[in-house]
Amino acid sequence: MAKTRIISWNINGLRACVRKGFMDWLENKPAEIVCLQEVRAREEQLEEKVKNPKRWNTHFVAAERPGYSGVGLYSRKKWDIIETATGKKEFDCEGRLQFMHFGELLIVNGYFPNGSGKNRDNSRIPYKLDFYKKVFRMLNKDFKAGKPILVLGDFNTAHEEIDLARPKGNHGTSGFCPEERAEVTRWLKAGWVDTFRHFHPDETGHYTWWSNRPGVRERNVGWRIDYVMASPGAMPYVKDATILPDVMGSDHCPIGVTVDNKIFSA
Repeated sequence: MAKTRIISWNINGLRACVRKGFMDWLENKPAEIVCLQEVRAREEQLEEKVKNPKRWNTHFVAAERPGYSGVGLYSRKKWDIIETATGKKEFDCEGRLQFMHFGELLIVNGYFPNGSGKNRDNSRIPYKLDFYKKVFRMLNKDFKAGKPILVLGDFNTAHEEIDLARPKGNHGTSGFCPEERAEVTRWLKAGWVDTFRHFHPDETGHYTWWSNRPGVRERNVGWRIDYVMASPGAMPYVKDATILPDVMGSDHCPIGVTVDNKIFSA
């Protein structure tokens, strides 16, 4: 059975991650499709070796605000179409989405907003929830039609207490507030599958983000806020889901799935 590996990684600034070894990691062929969040650079600000590395096809979306947000793609496979607009300026100006069509498979690379706001007052939670709902609605027709869809990226929400090291002290923190968790629950109840939990339903200690404070990552005091969500049309082709906590270079680590190549013609 021929397979394709797909990885998602919030690299917390591509130029900074490059200085920490990103290109070496990429050239070791970690996957056929690599989706990045929080690129924090316009394409013209990237070195040529980063913008157009050999044997990779690339695509970047930047926010209007300099040094903020942004998503990117490195792919061994050539896509058919990439779309980036939701039709709502308040979302599109932040450069948070790529809708990537590879044959029958739709991959959505998303950098979902943080809800904490400038003063950590949770003031951006309404914006965040509206973003979740907009993406959900945009995909609903294809989802109900049985199309294979993977929505991957930094969702900025830990769903259950098992998904963060210290849940008791964080119920009022954006990323673990009840209304944010309820939105993830809504996706799952509608039929979306959290691929990591599908393969590792009860395992603890698996996180994808750690604070930069000294010793936090070493002690594994983290949050699992990065996901690959699969539609029912995609799930039969998803063969495993992994978290790669030993890959350094960002405050997040990569996550990924391996899919049967039949997903591209499903």
